[in-house]
Amino acid sequence: MASFTREEVLKYHLGGKVGVRLAKPLASQEDLCLAYTPGVAHAVKEIAADPQAVYACTAKPNLVAVVSDGTAILGLGDLGAAASIPVMEGKAVLFKSFGDVDAWPVPLAHCRLGGADTGKTDPERVIDAVAAIAPQYGGVNLEDIASPACFEIEDRLDAMLDIPVFHDDQWGTAVIALSGVMNFCEISGRDIKSLKVVMNGAGAAGIRIADMCKAAGVQDLVMCDSKGVVSESRTDLNAHKRRHAAKTSAKTLGEALRGADVFIGVSVANALSGDDVKAMAPYPAIFAMANPDPEITPAEVAAAMGGKPYVMVTGRSDYPNQINNVLGFPYLFRGALDVRARTIDKEMKVAAAHALAALARKPVPPEVAALYPRERLEFGPGYIIPKPFDRRLFEDVSFAVAQAAVKSGAAPADADLDALRASLAARNAARR
Repeated sequence: MASFTREEVLKYHLGGKVGVRLAKPLASQEDLCLAYTPGVAHAVKEIAADPQAVYACTAKPNLVAVVSDGTAILGLGDLGAAASIPVMEGKAVLFKSFGDVDAWPVPLAHCRLGGADTGKTDPERVIDAVAAIAPQYGGVNLEDIASPACFEIEDRLDAMLDIPVFHDDQWGTAVIALSGVMNFCEISGRDIKSLKVVMNGAGAAGIRIADMCKAAGVQDLVMCDSKGVVSESRTDLNAHKRRHAAKTSAKTLGEALRGADVFIGVSVANALSGDDVKAMAPYPAIFAMANPDPEITPAEVAAAMGGKPYVMVTGRSDYPNQINNVLGFPYLFRGALDVRARTIDKEMKVAAAHALAALARKPVPPEVAALYPRERLEFGPGYIIPKPFDRRLFEDVSFAVAQAAVKSGAAPADADLDALRASLAARNAARR
């Protein structure tokens, strides 16, 4: 993994990472009359007469708001709305570079309890702020909003608005992790319905990974938090943990892991030991996704397995099988926007995971392999998740999401999917 000094990073960020790209020319008096007064009045009247005309007369159909109150910035914590801006700008860069989606940072100040700039998130203030700006945008990507407020905010906004609302910290990791679990099943000969899955971490990401795994067929899942196993016998669980409370005698992570097929960690470094790995079922999968340091290092897992087969996944780019959210959100929104979906539902998320898993099983193009000279990009234990610079993601995942949206009813039934597939291919070719 490349290493940069503080000075190099700040120099890169000098002046910010986003700006305005004009979609129409402004080079003459005629252009000026068309872009603004008097010509713009016709577009205004068109939208006033038919609200749906906003999709034809504005940038709305390809514009996403990247919204944060700065309460949970990366792994840095609550540093405030202004400090969230570099991350929100970075998200906008990824949206455009990978999904050809125009996105804009929307940091929200004064959205804490009491209207303060510090303290816990006030869901009502965030919801009111996002609802107020929604007319401009075709979708809303919530980012770095602390749990548990993030659950209520996403659920209520998604029900309230007629555009997709997606909290990437909840669902992004979940979609990518599920694709990895699917491919682990493929190479180990297991049925996802028979897996014994143990999770460590019951925050926003952990809860949604559990939701996604169960939506895809996992039936035996035990979740752990900082107090141990999330079991039916506990009386200190919030509503989201209660949904995943297991009927089990296991009290600790170590006890729960005995005989488990899959470990999924979204918790803290060094939460797992080599002995824990040895106690798992033959041919296990270890998804150690804590950042910056995983629950257990690949070297420790290799030592514990002693040459026996296993799959290792982390959240880091300097190890194989990285869970990287950029494999998900650009294409989830691309597919949703292209069929004017009202939401990004479970069916669309599972479809994205299936498309990611299927792509990893295909031969890797030489231009992608050339970017990773130290890795052998052939489907197997060391390569179960596609690489972010694989341009096929733009077509395969976006189309799978759009198709699922139409099938589930999240998008209009009359969407022309054949035309969309051709359009995605043409746009992808033009971007190369």
